[in-house]
Amino acid sequence: MKRWSFTLLFVALTPIFVSCGDDDDENKKEEPATCDVVAQTGCEDGQVCETVAGAEPKCFAPVSVKGKVFDTTTQAGIEGAHVVARDANEGAVSGIAVSAKDGTYELRVPSPRDADGKPVKTEYTLRADAMGYLTFPKAPRVALPVDIATATGDPLVVQSSATDIGLIPLPSTANLGSVSGKVLADSPGGTLVVAGGVTGTAGTDGAYTVFNVPAGSVGVSGYLAGVNLKPATAEVKAGATTSDVNLDVLGKATTTVSGKVEIVNPGLGKNTSVILVVEETFVANAARGEAPPGLRAANVSGEWSIPNVPDGKYVVLGAFENDFLVRDPDTSIGGTEIQHITVPGTSTVSSFKITGALAVISPDGGKEVSGTPTFTWEDDSSEDSYTVQVYDAFGTEVWKQEGVIGPKGSKPAELAYAGPQMKSGLYYQFRATSIKGGVPISRTEDLKGVFLYK
Repeated sequence: MKRWSFTLLFVALTPIFVSCGDDDDENKKEEPATCDVVAQTGCEDGQVCETVAGAEPKCFAPVSVKGKVFDTTTQAGIEGAHVVARDANEGAVSGIAVSAKDGTYELRVPSPRDADGKPVKTEYTLRADAMGYLTFPKAPRVALPVDIATATGDPLVVQSSATDIGLIPLPSTANLGSVSGKVLADSPGGTLVVAGGVTGTAGTDGAYTVFNVPAGSVGVSGYLAGVNLKPATAEVKAGATTSDVNLDVLGKATTTVSGKVEIVNPGLGKNTSVILVVEETFVANAARGEAPPGLRAANVSGEWSIPNVPDGKYVVLGAFENDFLVRDPDTSIGGTEIQHITVPGTSTVSSFKITGALAVISPDGGKEVSGTPTFTWEDDSSEDSYTVQVYDAFGTEVWKQEGVIGPKGSKPAELAYAGPQMKSGLYYQFRATSIKGGVPISRTEDLKGVFLYK
């Protein structure tokens, strides 16, 4: 009996002895729980939760993109511009930064890390909107990728020429206002919001602002792959913002739009892409418009499909990106007309033709041009003549020259500009179309031939 009592007493005292006498256990810290990348919880103030290659997410000091939004005509900073970072599918990956009085901004962006905590190669592009200015990027201007792995300093910052954004002033801001609100979907980042033909984009929290909306009663619609959003109406007043125009979810978008392209005489081209642009944003004479994120089929050489298309009216554009190909402009054959569709209602698009593009030599890539520009492109030796058109950044044709005779394959074709005086600080694009037997047979690419006039 005594032996049994002694054993019980020893066991009962053992935990007390260990707890009081082991300094190492007393100082041991409990391992923190894994943080949440989506909810951004589980980290101390001033830190963010990031994904880690081959490991659980961890907390790190954030990475920011810094830059300046400026007027291309005056170089002055633009106050109140909204800047958002987007992924390769143009979905927003960040909130929205608002530029300061001098045009500077700082935007916190997600930054995947390696095992040592260093940012790994991750490319984003930037979109900027401001009252009185044309949205950037807007075709034919394109945004340069920003690589987060290039971040330096403490805290880590990415800042380069690609993070400075030049905006083109509108010809007039009379009778324009703004519309703002939230997209009330579960993952609203990147939603393309259209109000009165003008667009804005929602950040990761769903907040959006559409600037430069014509005054009056305008419809407001949101386009997000996989989701149908309920349209709204906004009463817009000049010089004011109509707020709290929220876009609620109606249900899932389940329509798949499909079709087929036929690539003929591709030259250097191989595969292409097809995008659906919102009809309300389509500029017919320049054949350009804005596509909601995700409404794109890549690496297309024949049949293509785009799933989860939300309800709305769209224009189908092929070979719109720079891939050495262009939609066949030959109006004398079938399958070359631009197609307009309505969803729901149309799910199959008629086959259309893609052909090799005329290579642009200069000017191109948004480079500065002064004096009298000379346009140079690869000669199509089978043509009778060329038609050359010049568009401004708003898609307005400012000059057209028909019957341009080329060198018949002996050297590049060229033509000196002879149109109205160009405006300093504005972007322009030239397009050359080869003509044979009175019909167009090829042309330069949709996003080539872009330059900044100084």
